[in-house]
Amino acid sequence: MKYTIFLQNVFEKTEKEGKDKTMKKRILGRDLEVSAIGLGCMGMSHAYGPAADKKEMTELLAQAVDQGYTFFDTAEVYGTPENPHDNEELLGNALKPYREKIVLASKCGIRFDEASDAVNKPLIPDGRPETIKASIDGTLMRLQTDHLDLYYIHRIDRSVPIEETAGAMKELIEAGKITHWGISEADEETLRRAHAVCPVTAVQNRYSMMYRDYEALFPVLEELQIGFVAFSPLANGLLSAKYNKDSKFEKGTDYRGMMPQFTAEAFDKNQEMIRYLEEMADRKDATPAQISLAWMLAKKPWIVPIPGTRKYGRLIENAQAADVELTEQEVKDLDQMLDTVPMSEVFGGSRVEDKN
Repeated sequence: MKYTIFLQNVFEKTEKEGKDKTMKKRILGRDLEVSAIGLGCMGMSHAYGPAADKKEMTELLAQAVDQGYTFFDTAEVYGTPENPHDNEELLGNALKPYREKIVLASKCGIRFDEASDAVNKPLIPDGRPETIKASIDGTLMRLQTDHLDLYYIHRIDRSVPIEETAGAMKELIEAGKITHWGISEADEETLRRAHAVCPVTAVQNRYSMMYRDYEALFPVLEELQIGFVAFSPLANGLLSAKYNKDSKFEKGTDYRGMMPQFTAEAFDKNQEMIRYLEEMADRKDATPAQISLAWMLAKKPWIVPIPGTRKYGRLIENAQAADVELTEQEVKDLDQMLDTVPMSEVFGGSRVEDKN
């Protein structure tokens, strides 16, 4: 189905059905219920060009709630040079009326290396308990809430024993400032050590059809009953099949301009993969992005992707991916395709520096 026709059908269906829709739910960890598709809000303020218009994003966030999203993800560093906390402030203002019906997640424990002149500045981790305890108060103030439903350490600080970081999170839970905690970009050893101190509800790691490294972690997550929150589930948008060699990205503020999957050579190399997704999307009356998200949902019942967007059409498209059902054989066919077709390199994340 062509995307323009898909959008037309979406808008007609949405108008007929009215507001306050429900979306399928999933459980992270032992008891944190969230919508099957979450909303990664970073791109509204950071990394995808200049920060979006506040009024438009406030309306979009309200529309997300109307469409059944209950899981909203941000971080204290998702901002601009002028306002480093732009994203948390945006969500605090926009989602305050809906606080009792949503799950709010944020992150602490990194800062950008402002001495770097790179567009995608390196990250400096800080997992010290005193940093975590200071960060939560600022986050709660900006999000206009008395507690967070999920609070991540944003990157692992190798200079601080993870047991100390986990201990600080345990204290925040006991103080009622957070109800669950998680780790972003976690490996097995760190996860096991952290979990032994205070049960981890979720890891938030990069995961998509083009970046499957963390599938090796799945048995551990199953064993420990830890959920997997997948960021960049569409390979920063490439798997939507809506970009090409002529796509332009804002210099200085849009990270995609330096990502390997968006080079001219990469589009040539990824043609076969994208064509496969488009063909399956046509057969399933869906879009390539929906096939990508449905594939992920079919992998494990505790995986929750959090694609981001600034556009209403994409918001609806992503939400409806939760209703696209793939058979076991279709998932196997997709896996086989991903294992065998040519594929370009894909952005693997910002460089993490030693903070010392």
